[in-house]
Amino acid sequence: MLKGGEDVVQGTHVRELTPEWVARAVGGRLHPGGGPVRDLVWHSGAATPGSLFAALPGRTTHGRHYIPEALARGASLVLADQAGPATLEVEDPWQALLRLGEALRRLFPGPVLAVGGSSGKTTTKEALAQGLGLPAPPGNLNTAPPLVRFFWHLDPQSPGAVVELGVDRQGEMAELFALAKPHLAVLTALGEEHLEAFGTLEKAVQEEAHLLRAPTALVGEQAAPLVLGLREDLLVYGFAEGTFRGRELELGLRESRFRYGGLHVRVPYPGLGPAYGALAALAAAEVLGLSLEEVAERLARLTLPPGRMETREVDGVIFVNDAYNANPLSVKAGLRWLAAQPGRKWAVLGEMRELGRESLRLHLEVAEEAARLGLSPLYLGPHARHQAAFSGEAVESLEEALAWLKARVAPGDLVYLKASRAVGLERIVKLWDAPFSS
Repeated sequence: MLKGGEDVVQGTHVRELTPEWVARAVGGRLHPGGGPVRDLVWHSGAATPGSLFAALPGRTTHGRHYIPEALARGASLVLADQAGPATLEVEDPWQALLRLGEALRRLFPGPVLAVGGSSGKTTTKEALAQGLGLPAPPGNLNTAPPLVRFFWHLDPQSPGAVVELGVDRQGEMAELFALAKPHLAVLTALGEEHLEAFGTLEKAVQEEAHLLRAPTALVGEQAAPLVLGLREDLLVYGFAEGTFRGRELELGLRESRFRYGGLHVRVPYPGLGPAYGALAALAAAEVLGLSLEEVAERLARLTLPPGRMETREVDGVIFVNDAYNANPLSVKAGLRWLAAQPGRKWAVLGEMRELGRESLRLHLEVAEEAARLGLSPLYLGPHARHQAAFSGEAVESLEEALAWLKARVAPGDLVYLKASRAVGLERIVKLWDAPFSS
């Protein structure tokens, strides 16, 4: 049974589950030795007394090899595909974890909003959560294990919740959708992503579009042309068209402004992504019957995780670090924003990862768009020299990129950084005012 001892510690709802309750939720055989659990971990090093360790299969190893460490750290129960002390033995730990998440989700009576899409998910999730005053997982924790943990700790008294659903393999959105059971879905934008797994844009769209099975679906105007035929009652939000329209959009250097009905909305971040996120929050508030004025007030204090249109001035140079992630859709949006800014500006574009066989073609599309906008980026990565043939220059390392910029950038200039997270392009900002020699 679900134990009655529930409390809130440091703002986190604590729910204690008996081994028997977990066993009924997931199925499987319960071996002796386990105790009540108050948290979920899937890395053995994170195990603490009273935790449930899910021994999940990984890309290079299997969690079952780390069961002794988890138990030594105090884990009270293990979810695994093998017998052992304090173990709930199941045939498939991953599917069992999903069933646990679905059982925990059923304990939450409030509405759940789910965000998906090829780009802008975390920004939109944060705008929804902060704008509507709802809890959400931090950062981009958008896969099954952290979502199960989120529902474990979600206070049933909360008026609602917001989750982000991220996919990089076929069938994953169906799993996450069944786990989250959203009342309202928000599909931000659609474009080439994770093509190593999906192969084509059409298959990526098909995967993301599973989210639209929610009772109510909001779709950004960038995604709308690709999914409008899937159901008749889709609600579109955008600045050019849609049921929920933002007007008079101003994309400044440090903030964005637009009008929504009679409201003047300010977002303390530059770029289209934060503006679309704020617009999605207002559209969702209107669907849910919430106060638009209160939502707009909260959006004026929006705080995003690092690496998403993050502005910092160093020695008079203004850096916009948008290098948490990158795909063709988000890079082109960033370049259009940059081209509209006054003064001297520089774009540093690193590699967009996980594009598979289409990688070169899509990198060249970005370079062609930069040239069309009159920009001459500095390119970094395996396709850099091919991209620089359109306009701009190429370097082979981050150190070369730093030296190239140091020789040209002056106080008052604007430098835009965009690449996939693994490139580490944000280090240019960290190293800018460090002692340097060419």
